[in-house]
Amino acid sequence: MITTGITYASFTGWVDPPTDVVPALEGELTCDVAVVGGGLGGMAAALRLAERGADVVLLEAGVCGCGAASRNAGQLTGAPAGDPQILSATQPRRFPGIVRFAEEAVHFTEKMMREIGIDCDYEPTGNVAAAVTRGQLRKARRNARILRKAGADAEFADGRALGLPEGFLGGIHERVGGMLNPGKFALGLRRALLASGVRVFEHTPVRAVEPGDAGVVVGVPRGRVRAERVLLATNAHSRDLAIAPRRLATPIWVSMAETEPIDPVRLEATGWTSRAGIATQHNLMQSYRLTPRDTIAFAVRRIQTSRGALGAREPDASVVADLGRGFHDRFPSLRDVAIRRAWGGWIAMTPSWLPVAGEAAKNVFYAVGCNGHGLAQAPYLGTLLADRLAGGGLHGDLGAVWRERPRFAPSPVANAPALRAAWALDRLSDRMGTR
Repeated sequence: MITTGITYASFTGWVDPPTDVVPALEGELTCDVAVVGGGLGGMAAALRLAERGADVVLLEAGVCGCGAASRNAGQLTGAPAGDPQILSATQPRRFPGIVRFAEEAVHFTEKMMREIGIDCDYEPTGNVAAAVTRGQLRKARRNARILRKAGADAEFADGRALGLPEGFLGGIHERVGGMLNPGKFALGLRRALLASGVRVFEHTPVRAVEPGDAGVVVGVPRGRVRAERVLLATNAHSRDLAIAPRRLATPIWVSMAETEPIDPVRLEATGWTSRAGIATQHNLMQSYRLTPRDTIAFAVRRIQTSRGALGAREPDASVVADLGRGFHDRFPSLRDVAIRRAWGGWIAMTPSWLPVAGEAAKNVFYAVGCNGHGLAQAPYLGTLLADRLAGGGLHGDLGAVWRERPRFAPSPVANAPALRAAWALDRLSDRMGTR
């Protein structure tokens, strides 16, 4: 893998930044609902609230859709983010509802694409939780049984039957979902938002959210919004607001890389006939996907935390080099293929590895933390919570992730030493698996 001449981007590698940036809020406004955060969850929630007749203001610190929404791998997946064995053992009553939520989120997002008319190169290929060692193969076989018992549309199969590249032994085929361009999807949702009745303000960071007897006051640098209710859709940036529940989510930096275009004949020779997205069964997964531009995009493997501000940043060159080594291990016939560009983004990791929603304070609600599965789950979660704020009850799928009390235990893994240890264990398992 050639790692020289890489373009390290502080924006996404999927699309160019939008040029129609909306001015920041200045002055004072009143509304029914203020949505804080213009990611997939916030935009979807604002759209649904407006559809249901609410007067909505959306406040975004940067530009809507330009955070993790447009920076991910574009794998629309219907699986829970956490390990199925652990989730089914620790939350046996909730687990079937969690599985249903994850799959329904995919169906919802597919419907949203059709109804809004978003052209984002979607391919309904499904995804594979793939094994690269015998130990991972046993894990995949076991987790397939657990998922199917909970009602998932998933099956275990051999790598050749699944149309996987030669280095992948087999895995769990998640039939729902597929591949898309997340930049096109996020900016398509943004266009729909800007064309709606929602009042949108970009480059408007929220400084404080203060509930009171007469509603909630949202403070921004040059003004404020008085709202009856507020929805926090802040994900990785939740810790910036004092009103967000403590330990709600830890911000995690995830890096991505993309190869130069590869001759289609060489791609076909790898054995990747299904075009399904791949995520390995490592502690810190490695994801791989084909793109319409005849490249392979790959991500994760090493993730990083931060105690400081979560501003725009470029990926760490050493992390990208490690991603390249992982690519070389999985695709040895493409070892001469160069990485063309790299980028990354902040995601939210919750202590349970599940999305969560609830009420942080009187009339202040939150829908946060999809743990790398937000491409499908964030729009669905935001919409379900919007329906509740508009007068609906607690939808069954929302109930699967609803928290009656905004209390969260410390995460045992969302810290730098634990993440380094997980990476080291993954590399040890790789070496043992090749013997």
